[in-house]
Amino acid sequence: MMEWLWTLVLVVVAFLGMEVFAWYAHKYIMHGWGWGWHKSHHESHHQPHLKNTGGVFEKNDLYVVVFSLVVIGLFAVGDLYWKPLMAIASGITLYGVVYSLFHDGMVHRRWPIRWRPKSGYLKRLVQAHRIHHAVRTREGTVSFGFLYAPDVRKLKKRLKQQQAASLAGARHDR
Repeated sequence: MMEWLWTLVLVVVAFLGMEVFAWYAHKYIMHGWGWGWHKSHHESHHQPHLKNTGGVFEKNDLYVVVFSLVVIGLFAVGDLYWKPLMAIASGITLYGVVYSLFHDGMVHRRWPIRWRPKSGYLKRLVQAHRIHHAVRTREGTVSFGFLYAPDVRKLKKRLKQQQAASLAGARHDR
């Protein structure tokens, strides 16, 4: 009985930890040195004609491939050497499935999910991600989480502040 409880705890902790990892990876890798891949994700939503040029995939989907290879490695090492890694890899995989359903399916409609939340947390999640995509460049955007969405009013306020600061900086550079 205790073994199942610890396994469940590891799965849940890994799942929740992935949101923290995803926030940092999104902000500092995808909007940092990895912008070359992530840029396709921002362009395709502001320029729908680009979506059809590369088929159903975006260059940004390479992140899924890389992260999946890491998880496959965790499963393999866990199976061979240290069983708790299996639970951790399961939590990461569960996060990936939920992320895919909500982010790719509900927010960006890359899956045949047509339902749109009208209220509550899921609506806030969609709105926060739309605010994130209001900026087409790697700098100046807000809301880097995938399954956690801060209050939309606060995000809009922070986005306006960043845009004003960016404009002030551009005027100062002239």
